Amino acid sequence: MSQQTDTATFANGCFWCTEAIFQDVKGVQSVTSGYTDGHTKNPTYEQVCTGTTGFAEALQIVYDPSVISFDELLEIFWKTHDPTTLNRQGADVGTQYRSGIYYHNAEQKEKAEYYKAELDKSGAFDNPVVTEIKPFTVFYKAEDYHQNYFNNNENKNPYCTMVIRPKVDKFRKVFKDKLK
Repeated sequence: MSQQTDTATFANGCFWCTEAIFQDVKGVQSVTSGYTDGHTKNPTYEQVCTGTTGFAEALQIVYDPSVISFDELLEIFWKTHDPTTLNRQGADVGTQYRSGIYYHNAEQKEKAEYYKAELDKSGAFDNPVVTEIKPFTVFYKAEDYHQNYFNNNENKNPYCTMVIRPKVDKFRKVFKDKLK
C-alpha cells in the first residue's frame, strides 16, 4: 500500500447505511459519519434532523488512490442510493438526506460533473439526477454512537436488519471484486 491518501466526501442518505457499504471497500482506510455543507457550528444530530442547519448527513472517506480510484468510489456512490430523489432516500425525508458530492479538488469536481451528465444522458435512471456537486467546505464528525453503527448494532436495532442488511448484501454481490 502506498503512503498517499485522498479524501472523498459524499452525502447519500442515512449515514448508517452508506457507512456500512464504504467500510467494506478495498483501499478505503477510514469512513467517518458526520455532517457537511451547513451553516451551524458543531451541529448535533438532533439539530441536523430539524432541517434548519443546512447540513447533510455525509461520509468522509479516506482512501488509498493506488488501490481504489475516485472514479470507482463514484461508481459505488451512484449505484448504492437513488440520486434522483430530492431531499429523500427511501423513508428518510429532509434536506439532511440529500444526495451530494463535495469535491476536494478540481479533478474530483470534473469527474463528478462528468458522471452525473453521463448518467442523465444514458437514461440510467427514470428521472434526472439531482445530486448536488459543490466544493467541500466543512465536515463535523457525528456523535460516537453513529460511528460504525451497523457493525455495532446489527443484532440490536431492527432498522439494521430490515434496511441496512439488504443494502449491504446487494452491494457485496454487485461489487464483490472491490471487497476487503
